[in-house]
Amino acid sequence: MKYIFVSGGVISGIGKGITVASIAFLLKNSGFKVTPIKFENYLNMDAGTINPIEHGDPFLCEDGTEADMDIGTYEKFLDEEMGSDNFVTIGQIYKTVIDKERRFEYNGEDVEAIPHITNEIIHRINTLGKKKNADIVIVELGGTAGEYQNVFYYEASRILTLKHPGDVIHVHVSYVPTPKHLGEPKTKPTQLSVRTLNTMGIQPDFIVARSEQYLDKRRRDRFALFCNVQPDNIVSNPDVETPYEVPLVLEKQQFAEKILAKLNLPIRHPKLSLWEKFIEDVKVKKNASIEIAIVGKYFGTGDYQLRDSYAALFDALDHAAWKQGYNLNIRWINAEKVEKDGVNIIGRPQGIIVPIGWGERGVEGMIASAKYAREKKIPYLGLCYGMQIGSIEFARNVVGLKDANSTEVDPKAKSAIIHDIPFDPKYQRIKGDGTSMRLGAYDCVIKPGTLVDAIYTKSKTFKDAKKKITSERHRHRFEFNNKYRKLLESKGLVISGTSPDNFFVEMVELPSNVHPFYLGTQGHPEYKSRPLSPHPIFLAFLDACNENPKP
Repeated sequence: MKYIFVSGGVISGIGKGITVASIAFLLKNSGFKVTPIKFENYLNMDAGTINPIEHGDPFLCEDGTEADMDIGTYEKFLDEEMGSDNFVTIGQIYKTVIDKERRFEYNGEDVEAIPHITNEIIHRINTLGKKKNADIVIVELGGTAGEYQNVFYYEASRILTLKHPGDVIHVHVSYVPTPKHLGEPKTKPTQLSVRTLNTMGIQPDFIVARSEQYLDKRRRDRFALFCNVQPDNIVSNPDVETPYEVPLVLEKQQFAEKILAKLNLPIRHPKLSLWEKFIEDVKVKKNASIEIAIVGKYFGTGDYQLRDSYAALFDALDHAAWKQGYNLNIRWINAEKVEKDGVNIIGRPQGIIVPIGWGERGVEGMIASAKYAREKKIPYLGLCYGMQIGSIEFARNVVGLKDANSTEVDPKAKSAIIHDIPFDPKYQRIKGDGTSMRLGAYDCVIKPGTLVDAIYTKSKTFKDAKKKITSERHRHRFEFNNKYRKLLESKGLVISGTSPDNFFVEMVELPSNVHPFYLGTQGHPEYKSRPLSPHPIFLAFLDACNENPKP
């Protein structure tokens, strides 16, 4: 088994995950069995308890793992499911070592960071590689070189290199800024970043230079001189129109071939024709433009707007738009501003999405937005919290239950359309301090003749077409209250998807003679969308938006 460690330098968010996914993509398409693993610096056991504004949208895996969004990047590039084995936090490592010590599994040893922490890191890497029968494991080291939180990951890399000479290489992804007042790329930050690696006993085999433009010969020569890396092993990774273009950029520089040569593996060239066609479709001029408003609560970070808080949703919309040939004009609207200033700030988009959310902040703005979409006949897509919001709005303004709410927002709500249910291991898992959640893939039975039935039938994406069973990923605690099902149905709400035992309401919608497209799903179709196979719900939503002309 071979190992590729990928570290980052100068700034966070430089694109290590894209680089890891691109390397894995090229090697997989060259005929090798490849599996990636991400090591994160934080003490959290998973990414699910982190505010999306802090670290981006947690990516939900099929097995229920709440991971860093780089795991979603791996899924989208490799078209493979990731899970708990592909995602590790330093909190998991510490806890495992301490638990072993408490069980006396170290037989009275003096338990120390080295070798016990580093051994556990290496064990996770090797376990994944063996489980996947991988030729190559690609290890993404979270954070930036020089941070104290990730030093043990680098130590594990050094130790593994020492134990397996010739089987381990190190790729350093670093930022090469071009200050406007100078007008030339500056290599000094990367020089210092590589020097930091050297102080930890690591000499990178490759430098992947993230920059605005391709590096010129002078910059390569500077890297070669100061970073002890051959000029041919300095790989440009310039800004591109879409991250999915990166594998093609790297392949133009024979990066996969160079990696295979370093690892003493047979040289094979990746098959990229399908991906090249996909990139052509992405870049081709589109004939139609669609304006969509997303009313959420995780857009703001200080004075800036943050796309990463809803990364999976934006990706899913892109996948569908590229497939259908649409340009997207997406407006991010803070739900709290809708509460304060009213629905007029939404304007008249061709579609409205209310995405995932937690807690009471901004909830009334979301409810007002769902009402606006329903009354103005604007295509509406409610995702998880957005489905619950749509149900509450319908109960308030159509059924007449003016106090309708969720117990997440108002624990004393008299008309609790959405509520928490007692824990049942058949349905949920305990996630910290007794909190129960549904996490991961759950089956859903679709009602015949409904909007979602038509969507899954047209796309041929039923898990079981005869039984009309589909499966979506879930990440939530509160549920539709069965006490109100018959009442809301009698007033026109269509419950179009339920769990196989009919206990959970999974999808709701309005009839086509009432609304052109009004759909809420308790699941998260955005986490299952892939570049070459967009999720059919997003395809159908965008088509409905396109048919809803701007006034």
